[in-house]
Amino acid sequence: MTQDVEMKDHPTPSHSVSSAVPSTLQHLKEIASLIETVLSAFLDYILVPGSEAHARLSAYVPKEDEHEMEVDTATSAIQTPSKHLLPELEIYCYLLILLFLIDRKRYNEAKACSSASIVRLKNLNRRTVDVLASRLYFYYSYSYELTGDLAEIRGNLLALHRIATLRHDELGQETLLNLLLRNYLHYNLYDQAEKLRSKAPRFEAHSNQQFCRYLFYLGKIRTIQLEYTDAKESLLQAARKAPVAARGFRIQCNKWAILVRLLLGEIPERTIFMQKGMEKALRPYFELTNAVRIGDLELFRNVAEKFSATFSTDRTHNLIVRLRHNVIRTGLRNISISYSRISLADVAQKLRLNSLNPVADAESIEIFTPANEPQIAFNSRIAFCLNMHNEAVRALRFPPNTHKERESAEKRRERQQQEQELAKHIAEEDDDDF
Repeated sequence: MTQDVEMKDHPTPSHSVSSAVPSTLQHLKEIASLIETVLSAFLDYILVPGSEAHARLSAYVPKEDEHEMEVDTATSAIQTPSKHLLPELEIYCYLLILLFLIDRKRYNEAKACSSASIVRLKNLNRRTVDVLASRLYFYYSYSYELTGDLAEIRGNLLALHRIATLRHDELGQETLLNLLLRNYLHYNLYDQAEKLRSKAPRFEAHSNQQFCRYLFYLGKIRTIQLEYTDAKESLLQAARKAPVAARGFRIQCNKWAILVRLLLGEIPERTIFMQKGMEKALRPYFELTNAVRIGDLELFRNVAEKFSATFSTDRTHNLIVRLRHNVIRTGLRNISISYSRISLADVAQKLRLNSLNPVADAESIEIFTPANEPQIAFNSRIAFCLNMHNEAVRALRFPPNTHKERESAEKRRERQQQEQELAKHIAEEDDDDF
């Protein structure tokens, strides 16, 4: 009977074949319910009771009953009369508490805990802490991002990056560089992000996850700077290298890559929008691609208005505005194929230009991109050819004195006489040798 009662109070999974196998989610829920109880006991076991770290971290964990705490303290004192705390264990405890606070959505306490852990990390110069430190850096920035105070830690992140560089903490450098790029891009500071990226130490990609993030941020910077070819390469590489489990990250990479390809004049394949688990998230961009492919400005405007909230959340609204020119260009190309002669008023009507003077807008439309790059490239080629021609002319060998006037008959006779005398003298010297 006693065993039956205990089993009812604390049910355990049965090993019989007929019982249902509990899912992973159920296991996670059971573990989550035990975290608060186990975490306090773990801190008491690892940290020295009464120490500064123990007092600070225990304040974030719910207290148990006083009787249980007294028994646990006495037991721990008997089992471990003296403890030598390793810095790695202390940093690991900080990381556990920080994850616990973020999971419970206690963001302000998470900020305080992460700040205390960063202060402790600055005083440690051990390579065995580098992996844990990189995780703490990430959650330190994440906790401030959740509260909207990301700008407050920018200076501290720069100082941490400098310290990691001096200590040759390569994983910390990569993590902090990505956090700084994310910090700048969060506030649309693309110029500062590019300056930091160009002057920072070379990214060696010791972590695949950090390298994927770096490629994604680099792609966003290149997109804003109108370097669409490089942006496309970086974004597609980030999407390919990202783990399959990182579905949200891969969705963001595909969204930006789709817009970059549209800005380049390409039409993405339908299979990109039909990837498993991404159909719903990429649906707005599929309809946008369809409008650009057809060249229907009215449909493009309706799609932009329908999914304006989604585009604003994805921070791609400015790129959507840039696509309007591509839609008009596609529409003009379709009109030029269909008609040999058409008035500007009809062009404006077919393009559905909603303006007070559509004819003037149709006259001002440029089919080609108004940029100076083709002219600059053409001039450089002409200059190269001219320089090559001039160098070839300089290298030619001309007979001597051809640029001067022809010599007179008297000078010619004198020159021929001198040549004959010289030849006669040479012949006499040859005879003497024999």
